[in-house]
Amino acid sequence: MLNESLSLSLLPSHPLSTMPPAGQPTTRDFNPYSENGGTILAIAGVDFAVVAGDTRQSEGYNIQTRYAPKVFKLTDKAVLAVNGFAADGNMFVKKVKQRLEWYKHAHAKDMPLRAIARMIQTMLYAKRFFPFFVYNILGGIEEDGSGAVYSFDPVGSYEREACRAAGAAQSLIQPFLDNQIYFKNQQTPPSRSHPRHLPLTHVLSIVTDSFTSATERHIEVGDGLEIYVILAKGKTLAGLGLEGRGLTEVTSTIDDGDESEGSSDGERVYVLRRELKRD
Repeated sequence: MLNESLSLSLLPSHPLSTMPPAGQPTTRDFNPYSENGGTILAIAGVDFAVVAGDTRQSEGYNIQTRYAPKVFKLTDKAVLAVNGFAADGNMFVKKVKQRLEWYKHAHAKDMPLRAIARMIQTMLYAKRFFPFFVYNILGGIEEDGSGAVYSFDPVGSYEREACRAAGAAQSLIQPFLDNQIYFKNQQTPPSRSHPRHLPLTHVLSIVTDSFTSATERHIEVGDGLEIYVILAKGKTLAGLGLEGRGLTEVTSTIDDGDESEGSSDGERVYVLRRELKRD
């Protein structure tokens, strides 16, 4: 009797009538993509751009690593943030850097930011039938010295914006950016108006607050924060009080023999690192 009950327990739970008839085609599901969490954002200023991302990489409830950078410097004028399927993101950044290197060898200069945005659009659209499962945000300095942010969907649709968030906590951060950067739902007296651009110190505090709050509310965001700051020609971070607070300059074209603050005539790139909650 025990053996009979055991054999019955091993039978499939669904009725045999739902099984496909012999010789009929069956469906096999296969998903080549995975969602690896994390969040990125970018904000453009009058003569700067800020691109940031957290460092947690996860899948479901499992944290795969606590340091997986999502923000990458392309040139001294451009920084790219990628989010989505981590493997696709890393491969896409590698291909973008390769094309930028080819361009520099051919033209003896870096590709302009607007051209990089168009190139990324072309690369994504070319893979539209088996796309890179990544959401890209490109931030940097245009040829006229203004800050710019370009956001992309996985198949190449893109636009220039003042700010954009993407990733697991996009629904938490984007409304906050709409309120603080675009001044949505903010009432002002008739004699006053909202500023077109915010100062860099205010933008950095908005970025930090965005990720701090997202970390409290979303399990796929946390561990560390990397903030890239791209400055236009002639601009420095002097007087902002950021020295000795995890600030590192990563500019490639600092003048030989003079690496002091503000010594280069070109654009400057800095990275600011902060810790986030690890639970």
